[in-house]
Amino acid sequence: MSLDSVKQFFIQHAPDITVIETAESTATVALAAQVHQVEPGQIAKTLSLQVGERAVLVVARGDARLDNKKLRAAFGVKVKMMDLESTQAVTGHPVGGVCPFGLSTPLQVYCDVSLRDYDIVMPAAGSINSAVRITPERLAQLTGAQWIDVAQVPQPAAQA
Repeated sequence: MSLDSVKQFFIQHAPDITVIETAESTATVALAAQVHQVEPGQIAKTLSLQVGERAVLVVARGDARLDNKKLRAAFGVKVKMMDLESTQAVTGHPVGGVCPFGLSTPLQVYCDVSLRDYDIVMPAAGSINSAVRITPERLAQLTGAQWIDVAQVPQPAAQA
């Protein structure tokens, strides 16, 4: 159902975007980067967060970590990761396939500015073996996302 809802979303809102299905699991950033032959940062991970009484989604580059101080500054309250069951209940997607498309519940989506480090990013598409290729700007436009800065991006190793 989840993969189907994402495919339907793209048929209605962006018929030029094709859902890519693979035989291999892409449930983690490392697996997805390997299967799609992209940098881990190009995998756009969608995180389900509890902000006070509401659930929101934050999409960030795959190798970034959320920064608790930035989250609190952006949302004005302490933010918690949602558990697996709650995530699937509010998104309709299994963990490893969570994305901001074809949601079972309307949720506010936020895109971390770290996504703009890449021309193309690859969020999941509602299952643990699907994704789409999309520009960060198009992802934000299609989902009505707001841009925020809540992630820590890994720094490149210093050159010797």
